[in-house]
Amino acid sequence: MHEMAITQGIVELCEQHAAGRRIQLVTVEIGTLSGVVPEAVAFCFEACSVGTLAEGAIMQIEQLPGRGRCRECRLEQSLERLFDPCSQCGSYQMQVMSGDELRVREIEVAD
Repeated sequence: MHEMAITQGIVELCEQHAAGRRIQLVTVEIGTLSGVVPEAVAFCFEACSVGTLAEGAIMQIEQLPGRGRCRECRLEQSLERLFDPCSQCGSYQMQVMSGDELRVREIEVAD
């Protein structure tokens, strides 16, 4: 499960930016096309944060929808999967415009 390694990286990143202060809230954005399972990241967070500045913190996960543009007919549409065909022309030449993100958007620390 690569979500464990991803979550460990999130905790490490948060600790680096917390400047020694206790982390209370972590907001993470995960795109539907990122290949990362949000529920697995949420599950791993508690285990990965034990003994760190993030122990006991709340993790909020915001799921971002996928959007793509067909390289053949230029139609923009929502995408559920990376290899969805264009709904207009059937082409599989879709350029991902959003939804493949994985980022820590916000860290809230104690004063």
